[in-house]
Amino acid sequence: GLGDVYKRQILQMPYGFRVAFVKIRRGSNMAIFTGAGVAIVTPFKEDESIDYDRLDELIDFHCENGTDSIVICGTSGEAATMTEREHMECVKFTVERTKGRIPVIAGTGSNCTKTAMELSKEAAGYGADGVLVVTPYYNKATQKGMIAHFTQVADAAKIPVVLYNIPGRTGCKMEAETVAYLVNHVDNIVAIKEASGDFSNIVKMMDLTDGKLDLYSGNDDQIVPLMSLGGKGVISVLSNVAPQAAHDICQLYLDGKVKESLELQLKALPLIHALFSEVNPIPVKKAVELMGLCGGTVRAPLTELEPEHTEILKREMQKFGLIY
Repeated sequence: GLGDVYKRQILQMPYGFRVAFVKIRRGSNMAIFTGAGVAIVTPFKEDESIDYDRLDELIDFHCENGTDSIVICGTSGEAATMTEREHMECVKFTVERTKGRIPVIAGTGSNCTKTAMELSKEAAGYGADGVLVVTPYYNKATQKGMIAHFTQVADAAKIPVVLYNIPGRTGCKMEAETVAYLVNHVDNIVAIKEASGDFSNIVKMMDLTDGKLDLYSGNDDQIVPLMSLGGKGVISVLSNVAPQAAHDICQLYLDGKVKESLELQLKALPLIHALFSEVNPIPVKKAVELMGLCGGTVRAPLTELEPEHTEILKREMQKFGLIY
């Protein structure tokens, strides 16, 4: 429907630009990704420097084991403890090493609008397919302030923007009307990672955006419920250790196999609960260490997983067939 000229233009663009372009040109339902995107951990050496060799191995692991997208430098990636230079070097490395095999979304949110703009623009320059931008934490912006914040960040980024609503961490919540305003007025705000657990607000949000908003669960224990509201998948902590299972929960649902999707979701719940026995990413960092994927070092103020929680995590990983 776009014509041969536009098709050629689209094919020459990076994936993220194609998504924004197609959505803008014809209001298409094309998403940055469908399925399970991993909120990937950042491997650190014992001296807490970034372990790029292990990050490279993790990228290959996810590209080869069912992960549908890599979300780098989010909460699970401990971006809050990185310098801006570390942050952007990590994004650049991930884009380069993924080599277009699956989309890469860069976490570029900040409580400072100017910082979020700069990080987003730089990530786009490195070839990220989209940016994940959290609501401004600590400042607790008003709904009007959030509209101004996200509009400016999206204008700086140019590439697709995924809003991130997680009031339990940020202290502020995006109302459905705010999300709808942004989606209807800013072309490259195309998706939201929803971790509020407020299903009434999410239902209203999906109604007000009328198919223009790609919804991703931000909670691994709510994948199926959010997909029933029109969700495209999940941005997942579980995917760090069980990428194929997280992918399958989503794909089964998308294939119309709702019962099978729900069964797998319920089977994964004990493991998911173990992965959140302490503040994320403390447990999942221990989990990837137990699997031998990378070291379990976390940066302060995070601490090692408590022994009793480690034993629970080991037990659930064994039951799920991840370790023996």
